[in-house]
Parts: sequence; structure tokens; C-alpha cells
Amino acid sequence: MEVNQVIPVLRIFDYDKTIEFYIDWLEFKIDWEHRFHDNAPIYMQISKGEMVLHLSEHHGDCTPGAKVFIHCKGLKEFHKMLKKKKYKYNNPGIEKAPWKDLCVEVCDPFRNKLVFNEKRKG
Repeated sequence: MEVNQVIPVLRIFDYDKTIEFYIDWLEFKIDWEHRFHDNAPIYMQISKGEMVLHLSEHHGDCTPGAKVFIHCKGLKEFHKMLKKKKYKYNNPGIEKAPWKDLCVEVCDPFRNKLVFNEKRKG
């Protein structure tokens, strides 16, 4: 078996809060959205660089409270951008993890956590 890509599916409950958090604050982009009809739950794909997430309002897809660990570069600049935007529901720090890497952890409005991790040299 060869794995080409893994895409986490995260549970969401409110479209507007999703856009405020993922698109406006974290600067993901919407790749596509799907609803079976106007009043149906949304299923969408968002991305930021090579990172792809699926977000679902559908009850049976997944549960809130997931944690996604993301290896990245440029974490200090990303952290500065987040702080500058002053999103009122998150105020993440940048921390040195027990494994010596730098980490920024954010929690979405639905209790899903994203941990951005940058490997430290040496």
C-alpha cells in the first residue's frame, strides 16, 4: 500500500462561525462546498498550502473534539499574523513543546484542536 494523502474530517455546527475561524482568522481557503438542498447540512473542503481539511455538519460523519497535528514551517510568522488579527475567541501562545519543537495550538468553535508544530533544528 502507498498512501498519497490523509484528509481529517472535523465536525462543525455553524457555517458563519466556521468561516470566521478557518477562513477569516486562520486564512484557509474554501475549495468546495456541498449541500443536498438549501436547508441541508454542509460538507466542505478547505485548504492552506498542502494542508486539506474536510468540515462537516452531518451528524453521522464524526464527533467534535478531534485533534489534528500539523507539521509546518514559518510558525513564528503565522503566530504573529494570528495575534495581529485579534480573534476574540482564541489568543494562542507559541510554546516550546516537551519534545523541543515550537507549537501553536488553537481550538475551533466546535472544540476541535489544531496543533501547528515546527521542528527545531539541533
